[in-house]
Amino acid sequence: MAEKRVQLLDAFGRPINLQALKEEQAAPTMGSVRRHDAMHPAAGLTPGRLASILRESIENNPEAYLALAEDMEERDLHYASVLSTRKLQVAGLEITVEAAGEDAESVKHADLVREFIERDAFEIELRDILDAVGKGFSATEICWDSSEGDHRIRALKWRDPRWFEFDRVDGETLRLRDNAGPVELTPFGWVIHHAKAKSGLPIRGGLARGAAWAFLFKSFTIKDWAIFVEAYGQPLRLGKYDAGATNEDKDKLLDAVTSIGTDYAAIVPNGMAIEFIEANLSGSHELYEKRADWLDRQISKLVLGQTATTDAIKGGYAVGKTHDGVRADLERADAKQLAGTLNRDISVPLVALNFGLQKKYPRIKIGRPEEIDVDKLVANVERLVPLGLEVGMATMRDKLGLPDPAAGEKLLQVRRPDVPAAGVGPDGKPLPQAPPPQQSLQQEMSPTDAIDTAVAGTIDDWEPLVGPIVAGLAGRIAAAGSLDEVKQILAERFRDMDLSALTEQLARAAFAARLAGEADEDLA
Repeated sequence: MAEKRVQLLDAFGRPINLQALKEEQAAPTMGSVRRHDAMHPAAGLTPGRLASILRESIENNPEAYLALAEDMEERDLHYASVLSTRKLQVAGLEITVEAAGEDAESVKHADLVREFIERDAFEIELRDILDAVGKGFSATEICWDSSEGDHRIRALKWRDPRWFEFDRVDGETLRLRDNAGPVELTPFGWVIHHAKAKSGLPIRGGLARGAAWAFLFKSFTIKDWAIFVEAYGQPLRLGKYDAGATNEDKDKLLDAVTSIGTDYAAIVPNGMAIEFIEANLSGSHELYEKRADWLDRQISKLVLGQTATTDAIKGGYAVGKTHDGVRADLERADAKQLAGTLNRDISVPLVALNFGLQKKYPRIKIGRPEEIDVDKLVANVERLVPLGLEVGMATMRDKLGLPDPAAGEKLLQVRRPDVPAAGVGPDGKPLPQAPPPQQSLQQEMSPTDAIDTAVAGTIDDWEPLVGPIVAGLAGRIAAAGSLDEVKQILAERFRDMDLSALTEQLARAAFAARLAGEADEDLA
């Protein structure tokens, strides 16, 4: 009985046509509506025209709006800079692949996805996918290679967003424009990324929509500024002629004055003069710069969520650190959206086409690695392990970013001081022989005067009192696991000690020592 073949479906339940994956669906062709000709709606843009472009984009005619978004990135240097910063910041984050399980098959699936994302071109392809940050969506076609029997992704190709439109009913499903009308995108053939800067239709989710008005007003300001500079940036050139000057003389003087403004050189006949009158305007010329800077700050807030890292403002280091935190929030949001798209449109198709349908697929994760204060971690472990904390060596290696040592690899060890041989000092010379063991502390002290004799005699009387308390005490303290346990051991020992006998013995010894010191006689 023939084995029943399972039909592959994409994330939206559409069947997969393997034959269709062998050809590029959106390759540009002659005579197609998908053309590379340039549109520049930013030229001569007015408030009325901008409002019309934005309205048409919602009514499923987004071509002019998408062309305007591209124009803005080319014409407005500040918008291009901050938008590029936001895209590059996410594209440059660490990307990891987490296997669906610990079994060999799950690891094999994850290795296949890792093989794709570790390609040199992948970071550049991510920037193309992140084109959605400005325009609201991006469509990147997957070029499959099945020449060797399996399915590998050869490349991801950016497609002009003007070649697409949204479904006229739901306003969310992307369609490819074609001469015969919009067509459905090939399942498993596209990476469709929606960058939702705000809730609503995908075409209204990009940052270009909000930046368009600032772009328009700034373009007016820059134009007025240029006219102002041209008119007042140079001194007024005033030509003077005598009352008897002919029309020919006047024409020569006018040409000379005009030439000074362009060629910075002129000649005039005798009797004529040119006077330069400086334009003394205070404050009015700063209006244009302040307005342009203010509009730039609004774009910075829109794209980066802050202005401290793009504009010179008061506040210093503290303000910059606060605003960096806002940027981190946007970075995490962009990274999660991008990871979700890659899991749906890259991880699932790669594994499903090569290994069949799976209950769980490898997960692509994008983000900054966890920052660990290594010095504090090591200090805490060093302090807590002697108190009973159990820490695995593999866990510590992972936290420190160190791999497990290979078999037979030479290991680092604590360097211990060299111990000299018995009877030999560090200089190699024989050490003096120690005296033979003494039978008692009294003999070891070798008293030399009356006080020493009194103390030596008293020690023999103390040993029966203190001996039971200190017997085995060193071993119990060494085996204790905490300082509180050591205190408890000492308290138990002192509880059984005969303090009255010890107190009387100390008093007798002190009295005898004082008499011996005054009389210099042996009173023990």
